[in-house]
Amino acid sequence: MIVKNLDAKKRSGAAVNTYLVLRKEKKILLSLRKNTGYFDGYYGLISGHVEDQESASSAMIREAKEEANLIIRSESLKVVHLMHRKTNRFNIDVFFECTHWEGELQNLEPDKCAELHFFSLANFPENLIPYIARALRAVFHKVVYSEEGWDL
Repeated sequence: MIVKNLDAKKRSGAAVNTYLVLRKEKKILLSLRKNTGYFDGYYGLISGHVEDQESASSAMIREAKEEANLIIRSESLKVVHLMHRKTNRFNIDVFFECTHWEGELQNLEPDKCAELHFFSLANFPENLIPYIARALRAVFHKVVYSEEGWDL
């Protein structure tokens, strides 16, 4: 019997990132980045990295509380898009939609965020992070999965 060495394959070690598509009527909450060294001056979503021993939904709930004072229950989160994105690392991006939350919206990270603002679905700012814009278009068209940065 031949046994293959399963450890010989190199695993990707992808980073898992979460993004909040927070809807209020026909608007989406965007965050204007500053002092982060990554797309400063561009709008993105409330987001963050999944930490060791943490689920993606738990990370999203934590980030929403840390960044914007929002209390979100796991049953209020719905995965609406997954993106496998290649940059200088491999990323698995999980986009959660939420239409119900508690707490008063506040910018709790003014050192990293210039403002939190709801934008109409029909009128996003021009300075929206490009891969976020593509992910939001996918969400609106009910495309569940996309890939970015791969030479296919």
